[in-house]
Amino acid sequence: MIISSLLSQYGIRVYSSEFQSMQWKEFIALLSGLGPDTPLGRIVQIRSEEDKDILKGFTRGQHQIRNAWRSRKAKKIQPEDMNQFLESMKQVFIKMAGGVNN
Repeated sequence: MIISSLLSQYGIRVYSSEFQSMQWKEFIALLSGLGPDTPLGRIVQIRSEEDKDILKGFTRGQHQIRNAWRSRKAKKIQPEDMNQFLESMKQVFIKMAGGVNN
């Protein structure tokens, strides 16, 4: 998914000399900037969707992707770690929106 996402969004071919000479920091920046219209972006959206109305419209395949991811993640993450992560993400979004941190 990463390979096809980089190609579709940026036109970068992973097996090209351009990519092979790319610095790690640049690769991470490009990867984190992938949009929702890329293969990886669509999977991330499916895996993270929480809106019940949107979930009702999911296909069987989308539900399978989401449920498999949630089951896998639930086995690995301790509740304390999840709460800490969610709080840090909340603070990031507050900063991005120009709000005040708690």
